[in-house]
Amino acid sequence: MRHLIRGSHVIIAAAVLVACQGQSHSTESAIPRTEEEVAMGFQISSPAFRSGEKIPVKYTCDGPDVSPPLQWTPPPKGTRSLVLIGDDPDAPAGTWVHWVLYGLSPETTSLPENVPKQKEVLGGARQGMNDFGRIGYGGPCPPRGAPHRYFFKLYAVDIPTDLEPGLTKRQILDAIKGHVLAETQLMGTYQR
Repeated sequence: MRHLIRGSHVIIAAAVLVACQGQSHSTESAIPRTEEEVAMGFQISSPAFRSGEKIPVKYTCDGPDVSPPLQWTPPPKGTRSLVLIGDDPDAPAGTWVHWVLYGLSPETTSLPENVPKQKEVLGGARQGMNDFGRIGYGGPCPPRGAPHRYFFKLYAVDIPTDLEPGLTKRQILDAIKGHVLAETQLMGTYQR
């Protein structure tokens, strides 16, 4: 029995040694291998606030109400367009849409602060209608009380979304239904 236990320790040690020898110290080992791993690696963030943190006043109706800077990792292979939706699921009347942006090139990996509030931006991307009844970004503007959550959702889709400007969130989501390769989101909070 002691011989079997000792033998199993040798096998385990050998397996660990082989596994360690197989690892490379180059950056290649960190590169995702499958489409699923690439999609899982699709991440959005902002240099202005971290996920779960308070959105700075600058990006709300209590400040200049400019869009925050956003950045993301490259989308998965086969992506032909990117779509960004910003909304607040905690609004009293139901989910409130703050931003609809579509037709972003798959080579785009960031948005600058203060994207202009016009129909076409950034070399051909289109902006849709928010629930304030305006084109472009409309920042957090909740009623006084508990904090609200604001989601910036980025979709990598396998079709072009070079649709006419001024569409709603529902129209865009209907257009990309069945074509989403990957989705990532950033959540910030705000209260007044």
